[in-house]
This record gives sequence, C-alpha cells and structure tokens, in this order.
Amino acid sequence: MVRHLGTNLIFALIISLGTVVSSKAVAQPKPSDPKPTTGINTLDSSVFSFNGADRLVSDALDAVSKQNYDLAASKLQDARQIYNQLSNFYQDLTGIFTGLDNRIADSHRQKALQAAQLRDKSTYQLALVYRAKNQPELAIPLLIQLVRSQQPTRDLGKQAYQQLFELGFVDEVFPKASASTTAPAKPN
Repeated sequence: MVRHLGTNLIFALIISLGTVVSSKAVAQPKPSDPKPTTGINTLDSSVFSFNGADRLVSDALDAVSKQNYDLAASKLQDARQIYNQLSNFYQDLTGIFTGLDNRIADSHRQKALQAAQLRDKSTYQLALVYRAKNQPELAIPLLIQLVRSQQPTRDLGKQAYQQLFELGFVDEVFPKASASTTAPAKPN
C-alpha cells in the first residue's frame, strides 16, 4: 500500500508539474502593440522572470521523474519564491499606476495574478514532493496556505484540502457529497 501511494503521488506530481511547464507564463506582445524600445526581453534568460521560474519547475519535473525529491524540493522552493516576488512587485506597480494609467495598471494586475497562480501551483507541487518524501510536517503548512489563498471552492484549493484529508490532518471531507451520491448501491 505504501508503494502504491508513493507511485500515485509521483504520478500526480508529474502531471501537476507538467501543467505549469506547458502553460505560457508571459503574454506575448500583440501585433498591434508598438515595438518595444528596450528592456522587454532582457529578463527572459534571467532566473528572476516567469521564464526563469518556469525553467526551475521544469527542472523539478525532471528531478521527480528520477525520484530525486531533494533536488525537486529545492527547485520548487526557488520557483515558488520567484513567483511570489514577481506577484508582489507587479501588485506594487499596479497600485502605482492605478488612476494614472489604468491600461498599464491592468497589465500589471494581470501579471500579478498570473504569478500568484503559478506560485500556488508550485506550492502544491512542493507539498506533493514533501508527501512523497514522507514529510507531512512540511506539506501540511503549505497545503493550508493553499486553501487560504485559493479558497476551498476552487480546484487547487479543493485539491489541497483533499491532501490534508488524505494525510489525516482534517477528518471532514469537503465538499460533502449529497445523500444521493453517498448511498450504498443495492445488490441486484
């Protein structure tokens, strides 16, 4: 049973990591946008960018596939920190430009939201790595952060709460199944 649980966690982690890597994190300029003059793509090769954090997540996926959970955890912690900083900085820029140039403020707001979503996905993946390493004491605080950030009504929040249930940290299922779906099937 323990081996089966570990295999399921590895499979879930690989699928989860793949969704972050396959999603485009940086919006591409529209053809109607004026040509940028300088600085637009200077950070693409830097680790402090959406692309840099995406590369860390990709490296973590590779490490998980090789069952190198220590490396995967390290890469995911770094990616999570970068996404969090990006979210905070773009949110700061949103506040600065609100009322001054709402088009720019909205652009920064969208990037802040995007970075926060990627941070939360990385947090979930990190919690799964800790579960695979049999370290629930490290997974549980991350899962609770996710339930708070995503709310238990959104997919990632539900998944985080389900992990808390599977770990035995909570003993109530959410959402509760209706009476019609929980009734045992009658034998023929």
